[in-house]
Amino acid sequence: MSEVSETIPATRGKAIRLGRGQAVKVINTHGSQVVDTWAFCIEDLRHHMSMEHTRVENARLMPAAGQTLFTNKREPILVLEEDTSPGIHDTLMAACDRWRYKHLGCTDYHRNCADNMIEAMAEIGLSAGHVPQPLNLFMNIPVNSDLSLTQGEPVSRPGDHVLLRATRDCYVVFSACPQDITPINGAERKPTEAHIQLMG
Repeated sequence: MSEVSETIPATRGKAIRLGRGQAVKVINTHGSQVVDTWAFCIEDLRHHMSMEHTRVENARLMPAAGQTLFTNKREPILVLEEDTSPGIHDTLMAACDRWRYKHLGCTDYHRNCADNMIEAMAEIGLSAGHVPQPLNLFMNIPVNSDLSLTQGEPVSRPGDHVLLRATRDCYVVFSACPQDITPINGAERKPTEAHIQLMG
């Protein structure tokens, strides 16, 4: 099986195409980097991976190894085939965007996952009509007993990875989250690069 490694640069995005049966390994190289992840069907970008539908179909807050990720038409698109991390990922939070950083006090433009998705898709000649809610790999958002949410630090470790296998032809888009105000990317609040390996 051939493997091709690529970098998701810190605070930037990366888009790839997967054929049915191909897989991508997403590696948390330094252990504390959140990687926002989207998937779009080749034939129709309006048909995409959906966290709200995936939660319903799996009856779980976050997918576990071996479970399927579903589209907004409740069709399989990816399978979370392997997960060497503690299995804590987020399916609740919208991708960070320029308005999120404005609310956090930024007066100048701040890089963000929503724009990273748009830019990464543009690099391979695509334009999505909107930014769906991503699967936030390695993001830790504890749900507290009073139903409040905490912006937690990742519990993943350097080199932890997940393996996503395509059940259909799709584009998969990643963003090495630029968040440096909350501890989403660790106590040091310093975004880093992550890596992917294309398998197939």
